[in-house]
Amino acid sequence: MTIGGMSFEQPSSPGPTSPEPIPSPPEAATPVTPSTGRPSRVRPFAALAAAALLGGGAALGGAWATGVLPQETTTVVSQTIAEAAPAAGAVTPELPVQEIYRRSAPAVVQIASSISPGNGAFGGQALGSGFVIDKEGHIVTNFHVVDGADSIEVSFSNQDTLKASVVGVDPSTDLAVLKVDAGALALTPLQLGNSDNVQVGDPVVAIGNPFGLERTVTAGIVSALQRNVTAPNGVTIDHVIQTDAPINSGNSGGPLFDVRGDVIGVNSQIQTAGGSGNVGIGFAVPSNTVGSVVAQILEKGQVDRAFLGVGAREIDPELARTFRLPVDSGLLVEEVSPGSGAARAGIKGGDTPVVVAGVSYTTGGDIIVAADGRRVTTVAELRDVLAAHEPGDTIELKTYRGDQERSVTATLGRQPTSSTG
Repeated sequence: MTIGGMSFEQPSSPGPTSPEPIPSPPEAATPVTPSTGRPSRVRPFAALAAAALLGGGAALGGAWATGVLPQETTTVVSQTIAEAAPAAGAVTPELPVQEIYRRSAPAVVQIASSISPGNGAFGGQALGSGFVIDKEGHIVTNFHVVDGADSIEVSFSNQDTLKASVVGVDPSTDLAVLKVDAGALALTPLQLGNSDNVQVGDPVVAIGNPFGLERTVTAGIVSALQRNVTAPNGVTIDHVIQTDAPINSGNSGGPLFDVRGDVIGVNSQIQTAGGSGNVGIGFAVPSNTVGSVVAQILEKGQVDRAFLGVGAREIDPELARTFRLPVDSGLLVEEVSPGSGAARAGIKGGDTPVVVAGVSYTTGGDIIVAADGRRVTTVAELRDVLAAHEPGDTIELKTYRGDQERSVTATLGRQPTSSTG
């Protein structure tokens, strides 16, 4: 699937020409024992999105601890990131790839999603990856791995296969949380690391099921940080990690590790060059985003994001000179969503379409230069400010209309389900 120039690692579909899966050694995993409890009921989830008209941002950067986990579960997602950081002066040893694989492969699962034909769908089965995050049987994967599935099965490294239910999904970050009923002693959870500590050039390891080849390990480095990619619903995911560790179709939803064996990302997309194979450019949703999203899904079955409701263009000095703007940085508001917090606050969108050097602009709108007292020069910076808020919160905006500086207060709404409309 290609969206916005990016290709989702579509879960691989087994067929006559697909290579046979390579089973992992039996000693690599503890047997999975189904529990006697009833499968957990799928909780309703309201998918949230819309980055074109600024919502709270698909990725939350450092503001990860937004969820409070329910008391009846032993899951500790919102704490694992903080606990992953070593104490002052402590040195966490780096692990060889073999040791990361030995410790972590039993927690990586293969996910088979069955889709019935109908409503424009061809039906069939798709394969992806995921990983266990707690002793309660919760598993993280990509939303696009399970989207539209009628039934989901999860296969562990000892070839035991269990039915999985969907706890909640978040199309805006391409993440989903599943649950299997298995004995706690049979599960090997992985720990989320702190993706804010990741640097370009850091070694990384990926484990997944490319083309159905179970628990394949690949290695590389962090090629770049702060990438923006497009989620399945058209929303922008911020702060994405780019890696050259080979990932392919079927790796979707699998973990990306640092050299300490902590999960720093969920492998989600690849860049292709006209084909479906790896070309050395893959993208992972950062673990701090994963921690926030998972915590909210486990708490309430959904992710609520604040929504301002503006479509904005970043201003640079050249753009400011061309249109004689009063500032040389900030966000030029081109569109305001009707009924949004921005509209109710009186924020004005552009009304004059112009084309400069082949690029279309809509001028005449307000310019946002600060939010909550923080200077904003990029769309991602404004999304990060909004990510610290919830629907119903108010936000102070410093704006310009013409040469006049203004301060307005906007009440934030709830982010819509897609980036259109």
